[in-house]
Amino acid sequence: MSGDSRTNQYAADLSSIEEARSRINSVIHKTPVLSSETLNAMAGKRLLFKCECFQKGGAFKFRGASNAVLSLDEEQAAKGVVTHSSGNHAAALSLAAKLRGIPAYIVIPNNAPKCKVKNVKRYGGQVIWSEPTMESRQSTAAKVLQETGAFLIHPYNDARIIRYSGQGTISLELLEQFPEIDTIIVPISGGGLISGVALAAKSINASIRVVAAEPVGANDAALSKASGRIITLSETNTVADGLRASLGDLTWPIVRDLVDAVITVEDSEIIEAMRQCYEILKVAVEPSGAIGLAAVMSDSFRQNPLWNDCHNIAIVISGGNVDLDVLWKALGKS
Repeated sequence: MSGDSRTNQYAADLSSIEEARSRINSVIHKTPVLSSETLNAMAGKRLLFKCECFQKGGAFKFRGASNAVLSLDEEQAAKGVVTHSSGNHAAALSLAAKLRGIPAYIVIPNNAPKCKVKNVKRYGGQVIWSEPTMESRQSTAAKVLQETGAFLIHPYNDARIIRYSGQGTISLELLEQFPEIDTIIVPISGGGLISGVALAAKSINASIRVVAAEPVGANDAALSKASGRIITLSETNTVADGLRASLGDLTWPIVRDLVDAVITVEDSEIIEAMRQCYEILKVAVEPSGAIGLAAVMSDSFRQNPLWNDCHNIAIVISGGNVDLDVLWKALGKS
C-alpha cells in the first residue's frame, strides 16, 4: 500500500472509513462492477462501472445515511432524524431510519422529482415541503429541528457522512474488486461522494487519479477549483437534478487538494450517456449517474493528452432513481 499522507488532514482518513465499513457492512449491498467491450471500444479505454444504482435505495447515499443513523446513541436516535434533500439522500435517510425503527423528517423542495418523493414515502419518511431554494430548505429544516428535537443529518457536509461512513467504502470495495484501476471518475455536487472516494482511494494508492464530472449548468466545483476558493452559483440549470448543490466547508478542502481535475459536460452529453447505459450496458441510471460516462466520452477528456496514460478507468454510477416522464422527454429531444 502506497498512500497519500495528506489524507490525514481532513474530516476522514482510511481507518475511519474502514470503521464505517465495519459498521454498515451488514446493511448495505456490495455493489457489482460491470463492463462493456462496446463501450471500451468507443472510449478507447477499459471502463469499469461501479453500479451504486444497485445499492439499497437505488443510490450510493444509503452508505452514508445508514452509517450516520447507526452512529447515533439511543438518546439521540429516539427523537429521530431530519434532513433537507431533493432526492436520493432523502430516500436513503428514510430507509436507514426505518431499519433502525426511528422517525425521519424529510424537508423536500416542491420541484423535486416525483420518483424520489415516492421513494421517501415508500420508506416511511415524513415529507415536509419547502420552496426550491437553499434558504427555504435550511429554514424549514431548522423549524422541524426546533419542533421535534430530531438530529440533523446534512445531505453531504456532515462528518458522519464523510468520515464515519459511507461514501469512502465505495473505494474500498472498488479497489478490492479491481486493484489495477488507475483513474476514478465521480459525479460532483456537494462533494460528499467524491470526498469519500478520493480520501480512501488516495490513502490506498496515491497515484490514482480522481476526476470529478460536473454539468456545465451547475459548474461551481470547476469554478472553485480554478479560483482556489468556494464559488457558489445563484442558480443552476441542468437535467442532472442530483448535481445542483454547492460544495461545503468540509468537502471543499478535500476537493481542492485531492481531486485531480473537474470535467464539465453539457446536458446533451449526459442524455446521450444515459442512452448508452440503457442500450449498451443494460443499466437504468439517472442523469447524475450517467455523467461519468459522459465525461469519458467528451472531447475535453479524449483530446487532452493529460489522460493518455489512463487505461483502467472506474466510473461511479451514483444512482438509478430516474423520473421516467422526464427521461422520455429528454431522450425525445436528443
